[in-house]
This record gives sequence, structure tokens and C-alpha cells, in this order.
Amino acid sequence: MQKLTLQVTGMTCGHCQATVEKALKKIAGVRRAQVSLGQSQALIEFDPARASVAQLVAAVEAAGYQAQAL
Repeated sequence: MQKLTLQVTGMTCGHCQATVEKALKKIAGVRRAQVSLGQSQALIEFDPARASVAQLVAAVEAAGYQAQAL
């Protein structure tokens, strides 16, 4: 398993936080996704053989937010 932190911008409420978390958890290979509204970050634990950083960023962007790997 690999850990990744994404900087997520555009979240303004708990619903936004839940939307980003749900989008990340839908990606095959994601074991855990924890999103912090206060820090504007997502901590993801995933299997790099099944999911890529680009896929994780794309999932956040498809949900309507901006993401960048830290």
C-alpha cells in the first residue's frame, strides 16, 4: 500500500468533504480515503498496482474540485 496526500481546493462545507471522499473511495485499489475540510487535504491509502495518482486526482476533479499531489 502507498500513502498519498492531495491538496484539494474548492471545498466549502461538509457535503463537499463527503463528495470528495466518496469519489476517491470509488476508485479500485483505494483502501482508505480521509478528507479534511479544515486542512483542504485528502489522505489516501491505495494499491499503486490498481490505482494511479493521476486517477485519484482525476476523480477529485470529476467531482468538481481541484487537486494536486503534495
